[in-house]
Amino acid sequence: MTMELDFIHALETKVWEQLSAQRIGYLLGAGSSYLNGTGYPLAVELWDRIKDCITDTERRNEIQTKLDEGANGIEHALDLLDDGGPVEGVHRHLVSEAIAKLFRTLVPSLDHHVEFMRRLAQRPDPSVKVFNLNYDPLIERAAEKAHVRLSDGFVGHEHAFFEPAVFEERIGRIRGTHRARQFEETAKPIQLLKLHGSIGWYECETYGIRRCAFESTIPENTKLLMIPPQWRKASETMSPPYSALWSTFRGALGQDRVPINRLVCVGYGFADEHVNTVIENALARPDFTVLILTKELSAAAWTRWSTKSNVIVVTEKRCSLKGNAGHGNCDLWNFEQIAKEV
Repeated sequence: MTMELDFIHALETKVWEQLSAQRIGYLLGAGSSYLNGTGYPLAVELWDRIKDCITDTERRNEIQTKLDEGANGIEHALDLLDDGGPVEGVHRHLVSEAIAKLFRTLVPSLDHHVEFMRRLAQRPDPSVKVFNLNYDPLIERAAEKAHVRLSDGFVGHEHAFFEPAVFEERIGRIRGTHRARQFEETAKPIQLLKLHGSIGWYECETYGIRRCAFESTIPENTKLLMIPPQWRKASETMSPPYSALWSTFRGALGQDRVPINRLVCVGYGFADEHVNTVIENALARPDFTVLILTKELSAAAWTRWSTKSNVIVVTEKRCSLKGNAGHGNCDLWNFEQIAKEV
């Protein structure tokens, strides 16, 4: 019992120490938007929530058949229906559109995300980066409600245009005389990088990459910019707007002049290999730490990440600190708890 309590104390102390340190970034997975079932659905329940939104009954039945035959979730089913050719299959677009249609109708509480954004805005770090794998607008809506400046790579109003250069901009004033002028930073917008796209994002042949209101449908004859759950996710990240967002992600984890020293992954189950590869490469840095805070990990993910000396894993059933495994934690992995501590 004493050893168990010592482990729990050491784990919690290390997590709070990391969350309060500087040069920190955040990676948000589906668990951070789930909100104990009152938010947006997890991947395991996504198909049951969206299938009625797919009006193409033939394609919907084809996806359902793959699932009935044993496909491990919607991502696996879409993989089985994709012939691997250069032309994308129609199934994936139908799924993306159905997800967007469902998400436009959901308006969960913003309380926890407002707390999260307010606390991030109070940090001394310059422009904290939040990398988001989710399609939903919880972070954007929470920032707006909390009066927190947020930069997501878009500029404009009704149909904002994508301009990744905004991530390099700084807000401030020039002080002093013409002989001794100094730049004083007056605001530090939180940077939101949605690595898989978002509802409201679309591409127009005439006007390029745009963002409309989250509750609105995208204009006709435009392409929804949401990478659906499928193996093609990795290749799609090499085209705009994703290429610029992923370049920033890789830079923040090691290629920048002053990269972050710790990445806090909340609600992400480490199932996306193209995400995992970037994180694993960054772990080659001796000054880089990854915190994995999620309700559960698959056996394969646990085995891969829990043994690493610069990774801290917190799940409901088991935890790991610098490669040493111990019992689980009841709430340290929960976004609602983390939002109060950042």
